[in-house]
Amino acid sequence: MDQPSGITLADAAADGPPWARRIVILPTFAVLALVGGLLPSFSVVANLYVLVIGSVIAWIGFTRRLPQRTVPNRVGRGVLWWLLPIGVFVIFETTTFVGGSTYEYPTLSLLADPLLDAYLPRAALYFAWLAGFWGLCRR
Repeated sequence: MDQPSGITLADAAADGPPWARRIVILPTFAVLALVGGLLPSFSVVANLYVLVIGSVIAWIGFTRRLPQRTVPNRVGRGVLWWLLPIGVFVIFETTTFVGGSTYEYPTLSLLADPLLDAYLPRAALYFAWLAGFWGLCRR
């Protein structure tokens, strides 16, 4: 029986343990996101849920149980265009938080609350958080 030409045994072994492959991780993250979307925003249960899942993923990343993906030696110039809006967001969020979130100057997280009251956007953001954090652990 011949192997497919696109994947070799070395590639499969380099991807890490069987539980860390995309075919297992992405459905697991989908289930975790769907459960997290059911939790009320900023509740004790939701905060504990995020803390436990984040701690497990951070522990996996810190213990180097996964093979690390290669990181480029030099960051491209296009990164500036990603860092600029992130920097503006951080500055705006920090100043409105320090100044006190008021009706005239609400924080962006306060503006996002009506969107996050719905189940699907909250579950989608849980999934994005899990996938992004997992990507950081693989680096």
